[in-house]
Amino acid sequence: MVKAKTWILFEGFPKENNFELREEVLPELQDGDVLVEAVYLSVDPYMRVVKSKDPAFPEGCYVVANCGWRTHTVTKAKGPAGPILARIVSEWPSDISMSLALGSLGMPGLTALYGLEEVCKIQPGETILVSAAAGAVGAMVEQICKIKGCKVVGSAGGDDKVAYLKELGFDQAFNYKTVSSLEEALKNASPEGYDCYFENVGGPFFTAALKNMKPGGRIAVCGAIANYNDTTPQMCPYPHHEIITRQLKIEGFMVRSWQHKDAESIKRMLKWMKEGKLKAKEVVTVGFENMPAAFIRMLKGDGLGKAIVKV
Repeated sequence: MVKAKTWILFEGFPKENNFELREEVLPELQDGDVLVEAVYLSVDPYMRVVKSKDPAFPEGCYVVANCGWRTHTVTKAKGPAGPILARIVSEWPSDISMSLALGSLGMPGLTALYGLEEVCKIQPGETILVSAAAGAVGAMVEQICKIKGCKVVGSAGGDDKVAYLKELGFDQAFNYKTVSSLEEALKNASPEGYDCYFENVGGPFFTAALKNMKPGGRIAVCGAIANYNDTTPQMCPYPHHEIITRQLKIEGFMVRSWQHKDAESIKRMLKWMKEGKLKAKEVVTVGFENMPAAFIRMLKGDGLGKAIVKV
């Protein structure tokens, strides 16, 4: 008999009293079932297979699992909406932490890669703007852009984060919380405008970015962190004039659209990291019981790097 601990989030803006820690007894494994145990947790948990009745997932292998905030889970490898378990690539180097499978070498890194290659289709010499640039996705956007010969401008919400962006190699970076005008700050950072914008925040920043795009500019809409916890949807000035006159292309995307490329893409990023072209920063919280606090800190923008909980 295996007992699992699981966190439940109730409605409203996440705060510690909106979470409840529960315990449940897991069912016995049936054919095709896999029992996974959490090693590191994020929104996309990384786990180890403890018991298995699926030959594709032998006991002891490591997987990325879409199972929620749980210490243990009995699951099939695939569900109605697609894969639940994904094996960590066998070529994973022993000197690179597997926790990065949740960050720069996992979903955030793949999001950056596909947004740039598949949506924006960036070219050498282009100028790329990225918001929330110190986050797990934004930091990877910059580094991949530099690998591909682009100029990169980033914004972040703190002077420590701006210093981190400059350390990573951003050509220009600014603190959006302290500038008097977002539109002017974007113009000063790249007077010639932007070929592509990697959108992570929504809100007023999106409107200001539109006014600084080059004709024919491309915008990859990845996230809208400024709006996620609104109870009343934010409204922005109607942007149609800028979109039409600048002939902009705006595309929302989900990383799973290119899931068939994940293994090969992760191998490419592993190679870049081994070559010193990619750097990763993590904020590691120890203890499953500290999951809500780590999540709330992440939403508030506290800390530099990908938020990870080590179970």
